[in-house]
Amino acid sequence: MTQPFPTPTPTDWRAEAEKALKGRLLEGLVHLDADGLTVRPLYGRANAVEPVFAPRAADADGRPWDLRTLVEGDDPEAVNAAVLTDLEGGAASVILAGAVLSDSEPLSRALDGVAMELAPVALEAGIDGPDAANALAVAAKGSPRAQLLFHMDPVTTFARAGGAPRPIAAHIELAANTAARHAGAYPQARFFLATGRASHEAGGSHGQELGFALAAAATYVRAAVDAGLPIERALAGTVLGVSVDAEYFDSLAKVRALRLMWRSLGRAFGHETPAVIEARSSRRMLSSRDPWPNLLRLTAAGFAGAVGGAEAVVLDGFSRARGCPDAFARRQARNTQLVLMEEARLGRVADPAAGSWFLDHRTRDLAEAGWAEFQRIEREGGLIASLHGGAIQQRVAQSRSTLARTFGEGGTHLVGVTKFVDADPRPVSVDADPPPPSPGDGDRCAPMTPVRWAEAFEGEAA
Repeated sequence: MTQPFPTPTPTDWRAEAEKALKGRLLEGLVHLDADGLTVRPLYGRANAVEPVFAPRAADADGRPWDLRTLVEGDDPEAVNAAVLTDLEGGAASVILAGAVLSDSEPLSRALDGVAMELAPVALEAGIDGPDAANALAVAAKGSPRAQLLFHMDPVTTFARAGGAPRPIAAHIELAANTAARHAGAYPQARFFLATGRASHEAGGSHGQELGFALAAAATYVRAAVDAGLPIERALAGTVLGVSVDAEYFDSLAKVRALRLMWRSLGRAFGHETPAVIEARSSRRMLSSRDPWPNLLRLTAAGFAGAVGGAEAVVLDGFSRARGCPDAFARRQARNTQLVLMEEARLGRVADPAAGSWFLDHRTRDLAEAGWAEFQRIEREGGLIASLHGGAIQQRVAQSRSTLARTFGEGGTHLVGVTKFVDADPRPVSVDADPPPPSPGDGDRCAPMTPVRWAEAFEGEAA
């Protein structure tokens, strides 16, 4: 007769852990993150929180998530070729950026042969989002089934650049009015991208990123209601954005936490709408001197987005820190997701993190930290007032210093940068990056300048 495996108790674990530590204190395994949250070495039934179940709302046309690619460019024919290549190669949707968004004529040429009823098209137009949305509306030719993702997000551009051509409130109002104008013709369109990406890329903590994203969502929803959209349409027309990086446990917990926070925001507005989350790979985690280890980082980020339950996942090309990724880098980004989806079968289980004592605990901790940051921003008068006053920038700067110190002191390593450094990395090719947009003189705030953790060490390894 077979005997069951013994169930160790916390006391048993403590004895084994103290033996392995060889005299070091067990408390040394407990640490605080940039949000001041405690991360313990062991989670179990004794310190469990209420279980979390936060699956994505639905499959994307039979797939577990929407494999979304980013195509940037100024030449319509070149962009069109890249878009068709991505869609034929396994992508389900695309994000377009560059001068092709300047008018409906080049945008229509860039989308020639794309059935927008089947393949969602998103935009990344910065402060010019309303003009790009108008161009996409024309290019879609009034098809009521077109799946348009205008992704208007003036707040992120304002925060990163530290300025805007006009008062940022006017840009938000214009975006809301643009959404209201196109809502009737395109009932499946989504209008806004509410993301904390500006906070994340500037070195912000997880809680700060989540709070920024929810504050942006509240800002856009209120503006849309003021423009005449019903609250349920304004909520349904908002896509939430979150950054995922190589720290995959925290990243997937962050995706799940954002879903919980959105549920609470919907209740506050009096109408619950399922969250639609777009997870995009972090750029602050990427290395430039040796870009090849970025393939590992991006794979981990894609894993986090998929397991965390994002509706759409966008991975950068591995050479992004060098410049605009070329066709090879975009192919690698696309194929990474295909392997995760079709070979690793990550989407076969709804919310596979559910039931993990650690991940449920971490999800709730991050949701509470994000909600606390959101409330702090609201007390400061809302996201725009907080940016104008510099309060959120100061908090992000403090987190940036805390996180940078962990790299400088060796508490965290970057493969290929601070550890396992290749003395002669293989070259990569990239396309030229477009010049950064001018912030404009109509409105100003302290910029949330992006950071790249590897940059501080790459000169030493050169």
